[in-house]
Amino acid sequence: MQPRHQFFSPARVSAIANNTLLELVRQKVFYFLLIFGVVLIGASFFMGFLRPELQFQVLKDVSLGAMSIFTWLLAVLATAMLLPKDIEDRTLYTILAKPVPRFEYLLGKLLGVMMLLAISTLVMGGMFVLTLYLKEQIATAAVLRELKGAAPDQIADALKTIKASAFTWSLVPGIIAIYLKAAICAALTLLISTLASSWIFTIVISVAAYLIGHLIPIAREYWGMDGASWLGKGFVGLVALTFPDLQLFNLVDDIVAGNTIATGLFLQTAGLGCLYVAVYTCLAYFLFAKKEL
Repeated sequence: MQPRHQFFSPARVSAIANNTLLELVRQKVFYFLLIFGVVLIGASFFMGFLRPELQFQVLKDVSLGAMSIFTWLLAVLATAMLLPKDIEDRTLYTILAKPVPRFEYLLGKLLGVMMLLAISTLVMGGMFVLTLYLKEQIATAAVLRELKGAAPDQIADALKTIKASAFTWSLVPGIIAIYLKAAICAALTLLISTLASSWIFTIVISVAAYLIGHLIPIAREYWGMDGASWLGKGFVGLVALTFPDLQLFNLVDDIVAGNTIATGLFLQTAGLGCLYVAVYTCLAYFLFAKKEL
């Protein structure tokens, strides 16, 4: 006879994750994708005065930057309201009474948000690649019109420059890094929500953590200078242990500049992102397990 309650059940986690995803979709969070599409259209049509290679550079910079911001906002806003909403609707008590371990509940909720982020990132990435393709076709047609009657070598060089400036496979690790950064922010927001009493407080602290995560390299560089006090160095070290260094996941500048992302650097970044998510999830469970409901 099998036990009634398993210590860990992937089926229960999957069910919670799927229900979380459905709830988030019903809240019309995909409106972020509509705004992203407007940003793409604006970026692609309001720079016709630039050279084709500069147009692609600006388009990549604006699109990847917008993708990073929208995925972060989606991660924070979606995650911050999970626990307060379930407590207010008393859904949490129904789930935990089945019984479902608290770790499975938290993991399922986080996986639901990550599924939403994955879908959103794929959709925005697809829109971005499609825009690059259309922009490449328009630029190619314009160059063929301008260089009509020119030497074949000159036309071939111009077309080669456009193709090299459009889609490159180095964009893929950059988009994955954007997703990882959003996943880290979601896990950190979940951790904060186990301590917070309202979703507004959770969002405020998550925004502060996001800003701190981008300022850590600057603080480390400043306090690492010769003559800096040991107290300042210790404070920066403590902050670096508490908050993630989000600048490590900003591969956009290298990609826009045309640099190829080394495989070792990408794997190191991906591994660090997974480690951040795992640590924050475990800490969230540790706090949530002791929380009185």
